[in-house]
Amino acid sequence: MTLTINLPDETGRLSPYALSGNAIPSARLGADPARVVFSAAHVVADPFTANDPTGKANVDWDATMAFRRHLAGLGFGIAEAMDTAQRGMGLDWPGALELIRRTRAELPDALVFNGCGTDQLAVADARSLDDVRRAYFEQVEAIQKLGGRLIVMASRALAARAASPEDYIAVYRDVLARCDQPVILHWLGDMFDPALKGYWGAAGFDAAMQTCLAVIAENELKIDGIKISLLDKDKEIVMRRRLPAGVKMYTGDDFNYPELIEGDEQGYSHALLGIFDPLAPAAAYAVARLGEGDVAGFRAMLDPTVPLARLIFRAPTQFYKTGVVFLAWLNGFQDHFVMLGGAQATRPLPYFTEVFRLADGCGLLADPALAASRMRKLLALYGVEA
Repeated sequence: MTLTINLPDETGRLSPYALSGNAIPSARLGADPARVVFSAAHVVADPFTANDPTGKANVDWDATMAFRRHLAGLGFGIAEAMDTAQRGMGLDWPGALELIRRTRAELPDALVFNGCGTDQLAVADARSLDDVRRAYFEQVEAIQKLGGRLIVMASRALAARAASPEDYIAVYRDVLARCDQPVILHWLGDMFDPALKGYWGAAGFDAAMQTCLAVIAENELKIDGIKISLLDKDKEIVMRRRLPAGVKMYTGDDFNYPELIEGDEQGYSHALLGIFDPLAPAAAYAVARLGEGDVAGFRAMLDPTVPLARLIFRAPTQFYKTGVVFLAWLNGFQDHFVMLGGAQATRPLPYFTEVFRLADGCGLLADPALAASRMRKLLALYGVEA
């Protein structure tokens, strides 16, 4: 029997929508997949906290760890305590370190890299580059003390205090000298965080890329790879072709990931993506197909997910976490749709209805009846009888 739900359009007019009932075939990435694939994982908020949204973040640790077990069970690496986990947008440094500690204890054998930044240092309190260095050093030491690998994230404080490309080169040189294993660098575009505008000391891409490549060339043995999140496939490809042979490109392009992961005659990108949190089953199946030489099967699985990804990551892009957590709720990974900092309120109702439609069309609603029931609950909050 077809499951139907009434969904409103932007005027509030209701139309019946019949769920497809499609299901993604199960697959797990093996020990040596065709691409190294990380999911930047979200956190589950504690809905019973008495804290105001602007106060200390309270995390539901049981549900948060259960989701990480789900990702690891599909064979994914986990990019921990990144912006998908609302790092710097609800999750502060002490909360991030606790998250890193718990994931390390929960999944000691999993491939996990952890976000390392300067978010304990308010931009207004960063009076010099040495303040930025000390903030980075504190996080490097704390994470490595737990045995964790590092993703060296872009720093708002560095963006505010650096006066030249040479300042970036000097700070990264000193930070990377403290790292005991090769790290992943993260170039996060200002569409994700407006405070990072002009990162690497340049307004234009070409000049910024030159500085970033200079950092990589000087510290090549300290760098496993770089993730760039600029939502521009051509820029990623240009930079990918300029990387030293031993340094990986991890795509952070949530708009063009199938093409970039597939690659071309001159190379390909690995993946470290926020969209691979809700798309994990599809991504696991697709990359498994790629590993068997089935490029057409890889694209057939991932290409239909791109409209959903582009909707979730539409401008203002920094609010993409709302769509990620919405799908986690629809799929039963958490019992509520509450986010750190009240971020569930940062997208409008038509966004949620279209995410619901597109996820269903891609086979990403694991239990359509549960998803429809929860969608009706959300609609009821808006006065819609579905």
